[in-house]
Amino acid sequence: MCGIVGFVEPEGFASGGQAQKILGLMVRSLSHRGPDDEGLWFDAQSGIALGHRRLAVIDLSPQGRQPMESPDGRYVISFNGEIYNFRLLAEELERTGLAPFWRGHSDTEVFLAAIAAWGLKEVLRKSVGMFAFALYDKRERILYLVRDRMGEKPLYYGWANSTFLFASELKALRAHPKFMGEIDPEALGLLLRHNYIPSPWSIYRNVRKVPPGSFLAVPLGLDSPPPGSWPRPQKYWDPLHAAITGLENPFEGSEKEATDHLEELLKKAVEGQMISDVPLGAFLSGGIDSSTVVAVMQAVSPKPIRTFTVGFEKWDYNEAHHAKRVARHLGTDHTEVYIDAQRALEVIPELPAIYDEPFSDSSQIPTHLIAEVARKYVTVSLSGDGGDELFGGYPRYSQALRIWKHIGWIPPSSRSAMAKILRSQPAPRWDKLLGWAGPLILGKRRSPKFGDKILKMADILDFGSSWELYRDLISHWRPSHGVLREEVSWDSRLDGERWPELPHPFHRMMFWDMVTYLPDDILVKVDRAAMAVSLETRMPLLDHRIVEFSWSLPLSMKVRNGKGKWILRQLLHRYVPRELVERPKMGFGVPIGEWLRGPLRGWAEGLLNEKEMRERGLIEPESVLRKWQEHISGQRNWQYLLWDILMFQAWLKRWHP
Repeated sequence: MCGIVGFVEPEGFASGGQAQKILGLMVRSLSHRGPDDEGLWFDAQSGIALGHRRLAVIDLSPQGRQPMESPDGRYVISFNGEIYNFRLLAEELERTGLAPFWRGHSDTEVFLAAIAAWGLKEVLRKSVGMFAFALYDKRERILYLVRDRMGEKPLYYGWANSTFLFASELKALRAHPKFMGEIDPEALGLLLRHNYIPSPWSIYRNVRKVPPGSFLAVPLGLDSPPPGSWPRPQKYWDPLHAAITGLENPFEGSEKEATDHLEELLKKAVEGQMISDVPLGAFLSGGIDSSTVVAVMQAVSPKPIRTFTVGFEKWDYNEAHHAKRVARHLGTDHTEVYIDAQRALEVIPELPAIYDEPFSDSSQIPTHLIAEVARKYVTVSLSGDGGDELFGGYPRYSQALRIWKHIGWIPPSSRSAMAKILRSQPAPRWDKLLGWAGPLILGKRRSPKFGDKILKMADILDFGSSWELYRDLISHWRPSHGVLREEVSWDSRLDGERWPELPHPFHRMMFWDMVTYLPDDILVKVDRAAMAVSLETRMPLLDHRIVEFSWSLPLSMKVRNGKGKWILRQLLHRYVPRELVERPKMGFGVPIGEWLRGPLRGWAEGLLNEKEMRERGLIEPESVLRKWQEHISGQRNWQYLLWDILMFQAWLKRWHP
């Protein structure tokens, strides 16, 4: 795992010394991603500069340094990530007589030699891994920017006047003296709706993200793109094609055969991802996904693997004791650290620097804390991310379909009339009315915040389809809240391929999460939280062969009796007794709502300064402050919406004071 940077000056470098100084600044801004080494490479005539920060994981010798040139001198690469099947690629090169004299044994050297032998597109097809890299073809004078299939590794690109920039993180682009980041209000709208900014967009108008499974080809010289234009991403792996192919060619074996095949694929993925020249372990929450990955890791390992769990004192959703029982059963070398609320609170001021694009999934806090613990013992940690999106694990899928089943049959005009009636009273009035009538209607099941649920139901009644309902369930702020000062289209940028007409609404919801929520929330969260402490993370469930297989499975092997991840559970039960892992899904959150009314109140009120928000001209302060008052008074729980605003405001304060 590393950090990559670079830039292109179409007219060449006016001063080699100045270009070197600028590249050095950009590279050193990513020292956390690569604390072990630094490399700079220039082609003054072509006006291209590549930089690299190295976290040495495979081949710790100087032979693994980057940027790295191919033996024939045609290519130079700055690579972030890992190629898990590099040994198989090396064997094929040797068998066909195309292997060069190996200088070392890094996966990057093999990958570069394979490109020289077979070409970029063929090597991307053959490779199994996670990566983001810049490859310069000297002969054709083309710069390629490439990102892995599922989007595990980040790669930004954009313009600073006439200079074309690219890097693993925005902070490296900001280090270029020409960079002028203009905030994009539509991207801000996406952030407030989803708590992340979906690719290819970024918070800046002049910066984008390379989409997962895609590459950019940027010609230099006479054919170079004019400043401000956007090279068209080209797909080398298409998630929609993978989904449709799987659905049109369903797995026809028995449930046992499906579980056997999944076990075989996961073992192959885990074995590839356990290759490392540095200490390696795994995150273990005790849930289905991480327990399955750890169980398979231990099954293929000749010695106890290292596992890590962070426990949180006095938090209702602490799972550390569950993880400890799983670790004891599997025989792992388990490390469990309990952290109090004060340490978690201390992380919050660091978040704008760690997530240098605004990001507001509050589980970023415990994710960073567990990465911090693991890094004291290992350099690489495997995780179970991806199971929910691939195997139907989120309860909201069944929740959306269950709700729609109850209301979808009602004529739209009748539903709209009902919604209007429910909205006729504010939430506190409904709470008061139900204070005396609630016990008669609902008995002990009445919620103390039932007014919130009534108004939520009003919104639900207005939707025209189960898909619209699901979009609402995963939304935070909505256009009707009037939170943005500038009139923008909140969703026009999200192309239709993210919600294709798949055979079942369940498929559609899973596909959205696989191509949007997974790469732009979950994987961003884990990458930045771990790389802030120079920890490499790997995710076996995101091996593309497992992804493709998951789409061939019938829904009955994913969801049964309202419970998701059925086939993963069957696989896990081969290693761990059912009673150790079968329990309600808890997530990985923190009590943000309570903290905002308590220890974080002063910090939050400092960021929610009405004058500053008005002067910035981005956020409508009245809407935000109204929700703030309702939250701290206990009338409503607006923790997630407020966290979106607070993380954006904290980001502004850190990067645009």
